[in-house]
Amino acid sequence: MTSTLWHGFADMGAVSANGPFAIARGEGVHIWDTEGRQYLDSTAGLWFTNVGHGRTEIGDAVGRQLGTLAHYSGFGDIAPAITIELAERLGEIAPVPGSKVFFTSGGSDSIDTAAKLARRYWHEKGQPDKKLIVGRTKAYHGMHVAGTALSGLPPNRDGYGELMADAATIDWDDAKSLLGLIERVGADSVAAFFCEPVIGAGGVYLPPEGYLSEIRQICRDHDVLFVADEVVTGFGRIGGSWFASQRFDLAPDMVTTAKGLTSGYVPMGAVFIAPHIAEPFYSGGVWWRHGYTYGGHAGAAAAAMANLDIIEREGLVGEAARIESDLHTALAPLADHVAVSEVRSGIGAIAAVQLADPATAPAAVAALRAHGVSGRAAGQGALQISPAFVMTTEQVHELAQRIGDALDHLVP
Repeated sequence: MTSTLWHGFADMGAVSANGPFAIARGEGVHIWDTEGRQYLDSTAGLWFTNVGHGRTEIGDAVGRQLGTLAHYSGFGDIAPAITIELAERLGEIAPVPGSKVFFTSGGSDSIDTAAKLARRYWHEKGQPDKKLIVGRTKAYHGMHVAGTALSGLPPNRDGYGELMADAATIDWDDAKSLLGLIERVGADSVAAFFCEPVIGAGGVYLPPEGYLSEIRQICRDHDVLFVADEVVTGFGRIGGSWFASQRFDLAPDMVTTAKGLTSGYVPMGAVFIAPHIAEPFYSGGVWWRHGYTYGGHAGAAAAAMANLDIIEREGLVGEAARIESDLHTALAPLADHVAVSEVRSGIGAIAAVQLADPATAPAAVAALRAHGVSGRAAGQGALQISPAFVMTTEQVHELAQRIGDALDHLVP
């Protein structure tokens, strides 16, 4: 079946030839296709359905809000009351106390917002030459201009030319590579360093022991803003804390978020901005000419409030910590499978089963579906595992068993 829909990140020739994988509904950790077949959702949509599918409580909250006030501009001194309420609530769980919250429409918006604010901040501090934005190899920071320029995944940048001047990439696992860059170009040229505490779409790579504390200190020592990209890891996915920044004591200057903020029920993102970064813009007379029509959308804010209610009421941040342990135990045996080179797990409700031959990734995803698992490959042939926080221990082990059965079909 061909479709008019142009899918993101897709070989549309293959999609047109085979037809789309059409999802009809979801409940908890399961989804069903239009033919009525059931699948375990191993990726929580795309890292985001933290509270699980089918939460009518969120839909009801959105419906009530849309019936009262769908949205209104957040420019100038105007904002929907629900958006103000959400900002206050987020401020209470922010990694840095006293942080301001700037709403966006999603993760890519959040990255572009942080990149622009980093440069504008240094301009206001009388250091306009601090413009260089630094990312890491393997990193994914969304697909807007700044995020694409920061990407550590060459295929995501290929064919566009130079999208943003003053962007650089360093080794993902060597803090000294940032120090070397600073020494080469001068600290007075470097504005900010963007860091996923756990690399997500690049293949799920956990930070080496001591890496995050070392690179955070390098940023402090050289007056470089530290931006924690928590679009994937925020709102409980790292387990035990609302944010990875808290688990690793990063005290970031900015935190970019999206996905888990609403569990994907409505598009929304937010940037947490530490008080010292916000100060020049709150002292009076300084306008930051940036914003989005749908930033802080009232309906999305209602979804976020209901989502946060569920997370708190059901203790799902703690459940994510339990899933961390479950995944680490259940997936470990797969490391010995002939089709697997490595299993990466042990920090949060996130893991990867690295295929020994990345070229087999499309066949592996098809085999997963045949065994009742909806999954995807991230990075270079890494099967992404990022379930909803409501997945039980038994379901985690069932998922691991089905993945193993699917991998058996890759072996001649």
